[in-house]
Amino acid sequence: MIARAIASELKRSASESPVVTVLGPRQSGKTTAVRAVFPEHAYRNLEEPDTRALAMGDPRGFLAGTGSACVLDEIQRCPELLSYVQSEVDSKPGPGRFVLTGSHQPELHQAVSQSLAGRTAVLTLLPFAIDELRGYRPAWSPWELITSGSFPRVHEERVRPDRFFNGYVQTYLERDVRALVNLRDLRRFQQFLTLLAGRVAQIVSYTALSNDVGVSSTTIKSWIAVLQASFVVFELPPYFENVRKRVVRSPKLYFTDTGLAAYLLGIRTAEQAERDPLRGALYENLVVTELLKQRLNRGLRPDMYFFRDSHGNEVDVVLRDGRQLIPIEIKSAATFDATFLRGLASFRDTVGEPAATGAVLYNGDRELVFHGTRVLNPLRHEAFATLAAPESD
Repeated sequence: MIARAIASELKRSASESPVVTVLGPRQSGKTTAVRAVFPEHAYRNLEEPDTRALAMGDPRGFLAGTGSACVLDEIQRCPELLSYVQSEVDSKPGPGRFVLTGSHQPELHQAVSQSLAGRTAVLTLLPFAIDELRGYRPAWSPWELITSGSFPRVHEERVRPDRFFNGYVQTYLERDVRALVNLRDLRRFQQFLTLLAGRVAQIVSYTALSNDVGVSSTTIKSWIAVLQASFVVFELPPYFENVRKRVVRSPKLYFTDTGLAAYLLGIRTAEQAERDPLRGALYENLVVTELLKQRLNRGLRPDMYFFRDSHGNEVDVVLRDGRQLIPIEIKSAATFDATFLRGLASFRDTVGEPAATGAVLYNGDRELVFHGTRVLNPLRHEAFATLAAPESD
């Protein structure tokens, strides 16, 4: 079993807060991670009907039977219990008394904000980061990672990615969608998922998706909201703070796991991914998600953006480090080209003093510094972790 990078942050959070809440997509390894970090905690799985019935029927008795510390798994299945958890930690204060896990972000966030405000640390656990995957194999090509994805079962149990994602879509994704919206036409939703995968790393256009799928823009927005709620996709907001010129103000969209995006696009092998017209977008998705994981695993706010002005000048990712802004250009090419720096230079000219030199993340073997800008391969260079989550954060 691979030790998760979030383990240190879990321990620290539990030492400072009476409750730790761990959010994340289904099958991302939340239960395994928290049970490994807190082996002495009692464990209750609220996905089990009898356990849930007991918790709902006699919440005080249920919590009394958990002892001095407990992991409450899939807490969104019984959000009413959180009011009693609040009462427990208020009457018997102490660090790390409860560790909660959940998959449905809106339900759990709403319940947590109402019942556990000021009493819980909230962390997010996504599927394996690259450093964690090196526990299975020392070196990976980006195309292998794009097609296999990062879900623990694929690597821990050596499940074929296409088989895993077929079951994931049918068993988890469609179930979650049906639970959150009144989904009348599953066929159209499946079509929408495929179209969305074909738009990774692009600015979201609800109108275009609406026209292609044949449903209203309101429906498209609600479907994307559900996918965000289930941690299937995430939006990267644009950076426009203190920028006077006209800039794009719509978000870009990425899949939390590139394996799912590749599966929906019919890409089954690394060779297909490397040759696919969407290789650049999928590579960008892979790197942006890795930047996100590096930050979340340290308990940091993402503070990640992209930049694009009305003239087409663009930076793929802008990381905030305190008051400083770190622009990052992502390229799937294996050969460095000086033109990769154009967007970084434009961003620095636009933003001024807060903008750092930035970096280029590409798929090449050479590591270099070109005109003061670091150029490195994020899958091979240990400096990537520091870039993604600076110590000063």
